[in-house]
Amino acid sequence: MTLPADDTARPTHPYSALTPDVVQDALGHIGLWGDGRMSALNSFENRVYQIHLESPLDGVDQVVAKFYRPGRWSDAQIAEEHAFAEELAAAEIPAVPPLRVQGRTLHHFGGFAFAVSPRRGGRRPELDNFEVLEWIGRFLARIHTVGAARPFVARPALDAAAFAHEPRDWLLEHHAIAPEVRSAWAEALEEALALIEAHPVLRSGAAAQNLEDGIQCIRLHGDCHPGNILWTPEGQPGAGPHFVDLDDARTGPAVQDLWMLLSGDRRQQTQQLGALVDGYEQFRPFDRRELALIEPLRTLRLIHYSAWIARRWDDPAFPINFPWFGSRDYWQGQVDMLVEQIEEMQGEPLVA
Repeated sequence: MTLPADDTARPTHPYSALTPDVVQDALGHIGLWGDGRMSALNSFENRVYQIHLESPLDGVDQVVAKFYRPGRWSDAQIAEEHAFAEELAAAEIPAVPPLRVQGRTLHHFGGFAFAVSPRRGGRRPELDNFEVLEWIGRFLARIHTVGAARPFVARPALDAAAFAHEPRDWLLEHHAIAPEVRSAWAEALEEALALIEAHPVLRSGAAAQNLEDGIQCIRLHGDCHPGNILWTPEGQPGAGPHFVDLDDARTGPAVQDLWMLLSGDRRQQTQQLGALVDGYEQFRPFDRRELALIEPLRTLRLIHYSAWIARRWDDPAFPINFPWFGSRDYWQGQVDMLVEQIEEMQGEPLVA
């Protein structure tokens, strides 16, 4: 695979047809009319717009319209995302479900599937504040209580098949890896994969089976990084966290929704994890065996990330925002990170 230069990214990508007029027409198709004020929000996987309405809908005068990347999710998988969000809202958990317009949450226009949600303001949470982490931990436990009530049927699991085997095969088949480091990358990945699959819960297809290690797999947010939590300060209406963007909701172990909130050195991560778990266990027990999954899950995300960018290179947004991708230096960096992760997976897990 030869990655095209910025100026040769193909203009025929499906999103090239998603003009501002098409966005406004899509909303008009379901009876919502913008007043002309529209701004694009930060999103690479989908296209997301904040739109002011001429007439409020159930008291909502600003909406966020998400146009799903064509070919990524089926309608059934998107419907499960929406149903999960509605379950969370019904349980008074501060998630942001899509609005039901004309009796539906999922709509189609111009070849795109889209949904409309009420706009929610907020800022990134201050994760160096242990009270904030404890607060988030409480709500994650409540999300997981709802998530454990029933399984996903259409949406996939977080496992080595989806996040390592398939991305590895695609990258090798499409010659996306710099040839100078291709062998080193493949060798490091195989060593890392052996350590990942030493955990039964992460083996391919394991989430749907009775596991020998007994770790429970549940419906998760799936991509619970700080950018997907909007924080409203105390003293304001709706104070605390709001969880947004369930686009990556999957089946997996609960710790997946905790580890991306950790940062810094081992001492700092231990303290942060302690605060999260303190809050979590006010509502739901946390299985300490899952702490050994943090570094394997981190490694799976690193592997998946490279394939995610490579597969979307014909989307003009990607060459512009990831100009460093695909170089020899990039792939050497991936080799180095895999080697570091191998060492981390062989070490003692974090404690809480």
